[in-house]
Formats: sequence, C-alpha cells, structure tokens
Amino acid sequence: MRLSQRALVETTVPEGASELDRARRGDLDAFAGLIRTHQSGVYGLALRMLGSPEEAQELAQDVFLQLHAGLARIESADHLRFWLRRTVSHRAIDRLRRRKQATARAEVLYEEPAMEDGGDLLLERRLRELVMELPAAPRAVVLLRYQEDLDPTEIARVLSLPLNTVKSHLKRSLALLRQRCEPIYEVE
Repeated sequence: MRLSQRALVETTVPEGASELDRARRGDLDAFAGLIRTHQSGVYGLALRMLGSPEEAQELAQDVFLQLHAGLARIESADHLRFWLRRTVSHRAIDRLRRRKQATARAEVLYEEPAMEDGGDLLLERRLRELVMELPAAPRAVVLLRYQEDLDPTEIARVLSLPLNTVKSHLKRSLALLRQRCEPIYEVE
C-alpha cells in the first residue's frame, strides 16, 4: 500500500509543529503558507530596489525557489526573515550591476494613495525617484533602513558589509537626498 506525500508528511510531523517545521519536512501546503506570509515583503523590497514590477516578480519567484531548495538550512522564523531580506537585497544588487543602469531614473510605477498624516505627496514622489537614482548598494541600505525598518547593525549583517560602510552609505545618501529635495521648497 502506497501512502500519499501528504499522508507521509502528516505521519512524520508532530502535532502543533510550526509552518516552517512542516515545510522543512516536505509539507507543500506549509511551504505555500510561508510564501503567502512573506511574498508582499519580498516583492516590495525587490520592487523598490529594481523599479520594475516584472523584474521584481521574477526576482521574488527566484528567491522562493532558492528558499525551497535550501529550506533545511533555515533555523527559525527570524532566520527566515533575515535570509529573505539578505537574498532579495543581494540578488537585486546583482541584477542592477548587470543592467549597468543603477543610477537611471525610474518611472513612477503606481499612484500612491493620499497620505493620511497630511504628508507632502510631491516630496514623497520625488524621494522615490531620487532613491531609485542611488547606486545599488546605497539604495539597498536606504531601503532596508527606511522601508524594512532595520537598524544599521542588522543592515550590515544582511548585506555582508562593515557597519561603518553602512553608516557611510546612510549619511551620504541622506545628505544627497536632502540636497536634491531643496529645490522643491525654494520660494521664487
């Protein structure tokens, strides 16, 4: 008598096991759940890095395929989040370098909803454009800091960069962004 894969998984996974544990043991439904949980974060970071929805989707698919192949090495849910951010960042930087257009202006990809806090939509749009003009590594640092809300130490771990390099990228990038945003507020 042959057991289906699902029946085999159900007999080997303890009751109450986490989704990650179940996925590591071959439960495809659990792996699909991991994808659902993390797909918006992976796609969002890839989109902000690459500036292209098509490339971001492709990168996200590649990252999840790589995750599936190396799922046994993921130790915890925190490790999974770290691994996903690191992998997306590195793969996006590689694509940007191959493209040799890391400093090219990106089109506005979508309309932002009105800001609830009364923020400046023009400034936000301009900042998005300016961030897309940053070289690959500084762009990754800025996005991980302000989109993913990671501190510099975590960014250094994710990107495998020295902490001082991360801090330098942040300082220079923010100074450049401020400088380029000044003309918006000049009164004639």
